[in-house]
Amino acid sequence: MRFLITGTAGFIGFHLAHRLLADGHQVVGFDGMTDYYDRRLKQDRHAILRQAVNFTAVEARLENFEALSDAADRAAPDVIVHLAAQAGVRYSIENPRAYVDSNFVGSFNVLEVARAVRPKHLLLASTSSVYGGNDVMPFSENDRTPFPITPYAATKKAMEVLSHSHAHLFELPTTCFRFFTVYGPWGRPDMALFKFVDAILNDRPIDVYGNGQMRRDFTYVDDLVDAIVRLADKPPAIGRPVAFEGGVDTLSPVAPWRVVNIAGGHPVGLMQFVDAIEAAVGRKAEKRMLPMQPGDVRETFADHRLLEALTGRRPQTPVSVGVAAFVDWYIAHRAAADARLIADAL
Repeated sequence: MRFLITGTAGFIGFHLAHRLLADGHQVVGFDGMTDYYDRRLKQDRHAILRQAVNFTAVEARLENFEALSDAADRAAPDVIVHLAAQAGVRYSIENPRAYVDSNFVGSFNVLEVARAVRPKHLLLASTSSVYGGNDVMPFSENDRTPFPITPYAATKKAMEVLSHSHAHLFELPTTCFRFFTVYGPWGRPDMALFKFVDAILNDRPIDVYGNGQMRRDFTYVDDLVDAIVRLADKPPAIGRPVAFEGGVDTLSPVAPWRVVNIAGGHPVGLMQFVDAIEAAVGRKAEKRMLPMQPGDVRETFADHRLLEALTGRRPQTPVSVGVAAFVDWYIAHRAAADARLIADAL
């Protein structure tokens, strides 16, 4: 099949493209290579993907509709997966305009491109952050989500709503999937796992927010990618809901549209997560216990039943296994980066 994926130089987009290429699909990757974090990490991801003959990279911003449209015409995609976004909950409080530009305007451009090229399925990355101030656990896709507490969450919720109107008006089979704290090799430097491992290995203290009392439904990246691949084969159709015990499909009554959580439904305490990191690194962390930060929530906990009904699986990788895989990658990547610096200096 032919895929157009936005954000292929990003953490999740890289892993998804790598999986699809290994499975023999054709992928056109679209990425703006922004400097929100070290561009070299993004370049290294794309360098790996470029080794596949069935991968084509396009470097441009989502806000550039002409470039996005040209990439879509080149891809002639059976499936579009929109992963590119301005990430980071806390940064959205400092620079909300970047989130409106990328996550709303950019996503609108993706919807308009999909309207033109008519893929069999359009999949859009949303976030558990849309649950905002909800305090009923687990988070169900059928919960009302009118209370986002950060610009990041608000722009993702706006994308979901706008995608429903496009799905209705233009008969675009569309699935929005909500991520829950994805982690693993090639992860982002602004995320807790990368920061903690980097700090511990460099003898710096780690900042533990919420005084260590927070819980997250951590999702290993390979599990997430597997779920996306399986969902790609499940385009929604009006009047054809999936049945499952104790729940109701989110399929729209007026559009080929649904929203799905991607997580295992296994919240892990922050201190248990830190324990797994210490075990993988082989040393204890010096901890600075700090209060909750603006935009944080105390717990995330996904209802996984709809995902399992649609795909037959849910994420299961234990945190101890996923964290160890990240630490192995981090050490190898750091060694390669140090060797490259030495070679460049010679």
